[in-house]
Amino acid sequence: MSPNPHPLPTWLARGMADLFPEGDLLDPDQSLAARFEQAEADQRPLRVKLGIDPTGSDIHLGHSILFRKLRAFQDAGHTAVLIIGDFTARIGDPTGKSVTRVQLTSEQVEANATTYLRQLGQGQPKEQALLDFETPGRLEVRRNSEWLEDLGLPQVIGLLGTTTVGQMLAKDDFAKRYGSGSPIALHEFLYPLLQGYDSVAVNADVELGGTDQKFNVAMGRDLQRHFGQRTQFGLLLPILVGLDGVQKMSKSLGNTVGIEEDSLSMYSKLEKVSDAAVDDYLMLLTDLAHDSLPANPREKQQMMALAVTASRYGLEAAQKAQADAALLVSGASDAEAVVPEVSLADVNFPAKAFYLLSAVGLCASSSEARRQIKGGAARLEGEKITDPHLEFVSAKELEGKVLQLGKKTFKRLVR
Repeated sequence: MSPNPHPLPTWLARGMADLFPEGDLLDPDQSLAARFEQAEADQRPLRVKLGIDPTGSDIHLGHSILFRKLRAFQDAGHTAVLIIGDFTARIGDPTGKSVTRVQLTSEQVEANATTYLRQLGQGQPKEQALLDFETPGRLEVRRNSEWLEDLGLPQVIGLLGTTTVGQMLAKDDFAKRYGSGSPIALHEFLYPLLQGYDSVAVNADVELGGTDQKFNVAMGRDLQRHFGQRTQFGLLLPILVGLDGVQKMSKSLGNTVGIEEDSLSMYSKLEKVSDAAVDDYLMLLTDLAHDSLPANPREKQQMMALAVTASRYGLEAAQKAQADAALLVSGASDAEAVVPEVSLADVNFPAKAFYLLSAVGLCASSSEARRQIKGGAARLEGEKITDPHLEFVSAKELEGKVLQLGKKTFKRLVR
């Protein structure tokens, strides 16, 4: 076999799980590397699509994998087309769901979208942001209500006519639900078609997605072909395993690291990532070269935690977080100044321990707080809290004390 005449650049190939199509290496419709070369010859940046449905308000490191790759395209001179799925979010992506999703209002979706854009770096210097919002021509932010809201019934029927029920049921999630007798609402079949139509609307050259999005990305190719457009390439990235080392990173599972967590919390969580997951975190969340990594697993964990934290807060802040985490673990008295503060202003006293953990944000709910306390994970000033109903009379008795959850989360209580 002859060598590939158009090798993919390292920044693009890093962490890639799937790329399709992969056909004739000389054909820019079958080889992404050949399309790169053609675009360079034409002095035309590629249009790289990433669609996000703002069905929640928080972005975690699992989400950031796709945004990091999109930023890499920006830095290479291409145009990132970030599609805010304000219309499709009202349907809800059925991927990975065993039941029909609850539909959101347009007001809920817009509030989430505003929060997403802020977390991605809107209004921030590009050096501190996940995406480059500053450089002209590097980013288009589009809402798919621009083109989907005005689709008339004849056009919707036309979209539905491009695929069959059999093709839809070939989608793994639909197949499982159909096989188990779980209801599938008809509007859910529209989701892949509408997401695919987004690719037509923005004339995408490349679409980024997780490995669970292959069906939807391929639908975009089908619809571009149907409408006489040049078809996009699908570039899929792995799903990041969460802090538990077992299931995908998901807020509902409580195994996430939020991109807006303070540097100490971020570092403390990341340096506890399981040995089996560290290599994936290094590959997907850092730019560290494999041959620069230490052989010692503990040193590798710490290097990964430092690099990821530095990518969000800078090396100096990451190094301080690393030092502070070591102080907290050792129980050193001079750790007093390093713990992030959390206000007791919104806590209603007298307050029971389970309510306190929930009210200050260490636990997502009171029921989770009860479980954590019963499991021995909660400490106040280093002393284990054993009774979920332990009562604190006023904020005064808690002021200045450190509340700890597990080995990763520390908060100093202030009034």
